[in-house]
Amino acid sequence: MPKSILPPLLIPLLKRMSDGRFHSGQDLAAHFMVSRATIFNILQNAEQIGIPVHAVRGKGYRLADSLSWLDKTALESMLDASGHAYLLKTVEQAHSTNTELVEDALAGTRHRTVLYADYQHAGRGRRGRVWQGPLGGGLTFSVLWRFDRGVDQLSGLSIAVGMALARALAKVCPLPVKLKWPNDVLAGYRKLAGILVEVQGELSGPSFAVIGMGINEKLSQHHRQEIDQAVVDLAEMGVQITRANLLFEILNELAHALESFEREGLKSILEEWPSWHAHEGRAVSLRMPDGSIHTGMPSGLDLAGNLLLTLPGGEKRKFSTGEVSLRPVAIK
Repeated sequence: MPKSILPPLLIPLLKRMSDGRFHSGQDLAAHFMVSRATIFNILQNAEQIGIPVHAVRGKGYRLADSLSWLDKTALESMLDASGHAYLLKTVEQAHSTNTELVEDALAGTRHRTVLYADYQHAGRGRRGRVWQGPLGGGLTFSVLWRFDRGVDQLSGLSIAVGMALARALAKVCPLPVKLKWPNDVLAGYRKLAGILVEVQGELSGPSFAVIGMGINEKLSQHHRQEIDQAVVDLAEMGVQITRANLLFEILNELAHALESFEREGLKSILEEWPSWHAHEGRAVSLRMPDGSIHTGMPSGLDLAGNLLLTLPGGEKRKFSTGEVSLRPVAIK
């Protein structure tokens, strides 16, 4: 496990203070068997990462805003009843749940293992971007899925994963939920969630995928200022659902989607894709890694999950996942 970036007692302390009441420094110090000065210093760390704490003489400390936490027992109960056979592992903080679960997978961790972190301080997005996972403000987790087939037969997996997450979030979000190819989830055309799929294995099998997901639950202004795109969170939309229930819905949809993908690839998804794609039938600009730009109209996917783009001259070309950045544009 990488060295912790947060003081070891910070998350347990915040969880104890999540009841909305004032807690005296003396009581907190006694509970955690540390000094009052240590409690003060730890709560200073909370302020530094965007979690304001109210301190009132004679009353003690209280969190300015409520924070959400995962009820592991409740989630395990729902998973056991579902028959999906997930193994749930939780940690208070992780460098990257994907990185750590890949290491566990190589060491033999079982199929359908879920690694959930209260706080992820170096999450990775697509094309090397950093995924912001604020403490108490977002869900960050990864899922290990093992396949008998080789890595060359997993084309389009990220599309199946994106559809699963979109379906789960659409159940609870009042704004229209769409997918930005290949698998960013938007609500009201602002980013709500992201996915990173990493695949390893042999060309002829077996292989495995580690699927990382991050969902914005309640972003502070501090964290919004650090994100370079339009974002939305569940709290802003008035969504009230426990983390256990939301994570269960996601894992349930993911199991159905990946079981279908194992049987038939993307066949069943291709028919649905146009209604879920945020930019289907709209003029878009695709920027390639070499800086070149292609403008055209998205026209569905092929069986490998490639985006089919109809160019202004009528030619249809395909672009593979990870090659482009996609932005809506106006064609004159």
